[in-house]
Amino acid sequence: MSLAAALSACSSAGTSSQDARTELVYIGTQDRQIHAMRFDTSTGRLTTIGKVAEGPRSTWVAAHPALPVLYAVDDDNTKEGRVIAYAVNRSNGALARINEVATRGSGTTNLYLDIPSMTLLAANYGGGSVSSIAVNDDGSLGAVVSTVKETGSGPNRRQASAHAHSAAVDPSGRYALVPDLGADRVFVYGFDRAAHALVADDATPPRSFAAPPGSGPRHIAFGANGQFVYVISELPAQVLVFRWDAPQGRLTLRQSLPVSGENFKGTPSGAEIAVSGDGRFVYAENRAENLLAVYRVDAASGELSLVQRISSGGEKPWAFAIDSSGKWMLVANQRSGTVNVLAIDNASGMLSQTGQSASVPSPVSIAFVTR
Repeated sequence: MSLAAALSACSSAGTSSQDARTELVYIGTQDRQIHAMRFDTSTGRLTTIGKVAEGPRSTWVAAHPALPVLYAVDDDNTKEGRVIAYAVNRSNGALARINEVATRGSGTTNLYLDIPSMTLLAANYGGGSVSSIAVNDDGSLGAVVSTVKETGSGPNRRQASAHAHSAAVDPSGRYALVPDLGADRVFVYGFDRAAHALVADDATPPRSFAAPPGSGPRHIAFGANGQFVYVISELPAQVLVFRWDAPQGRLTLRQSLPVSGENFKGTPSGAEIAVSGDGRFVYAENRAENLLAVYRVDAASGELSLVQRISSGGEKPWAFAIDSSGKWMLVANQRSGTVNVLAIDNASGMLSQTGQSASVPSPVSIAFVTR
């Protein structure tokens, strides 16, 4: 069957009222498998489908915004990384491989899809680089257009070289920001949406932000209005709040605050960060404390104030994702092997346990495919 026919078949399957309130959820794991579930957005109930792909070390998954297509990395530091595109069968959740591309860097660990340009940015942790990949109109992967590699190090034993950990394009579409755990930098590259291309930083002084030594910047999220940027640093588990100067492509640090509670005595490990759809709240994780933190955003300054700290519902929360309704958060608890459902109060931003969870071996990332 051709790609067009496969996508047509996947898109036309399942149009009942049950489907209208159900999303497919895909879980990237450290177990060389991708697992699928159904999620009922009216009740918060998860139903396990099971293993739908295996072989590559697909620790990170991301969904196409309009087509039934899933993208997954092959995060293997011993060889060049890959990104793989799968057609999603909306009826039963099965995946069919479409195509794949090599990323020109080892340990591909994170994907970001810039929707206006339909460009995937692949962060290559092992290679200390980020690559841009064009996405074709049918959802298949096009060519690798550009790769930017960096150097740098920090005082922690994990910071012997650059380790790009994620990427995001700013709302203007002119820049891509890349938190690098090894180099203690948030690199700022030029980005050409028309060409799907990254451009190395040639500004004097460089646009990159130098984080405090040993910070280990990991993941990044823009505020709703594009004026503020939130970065979680992995090694001290801190949230860094920046004002973003879009015309100049520069970051100014406004605030730094811990994710951990005052009584936490262990070694922190910041993991994920996200902004609510309305921009009023920021969510962050400390894996070492099995904790999620909720912050309220000051609309004028972008600065954060703590609203809540709450258990992730399992052990070692690696990532989380908020569904399209904004009512639910799914958390991948890697060590306990569970995906837990938390309810979101849209007025206060606060999270609450639902008691809903599903077992998955070593879950580390989550992507929703709306049915």
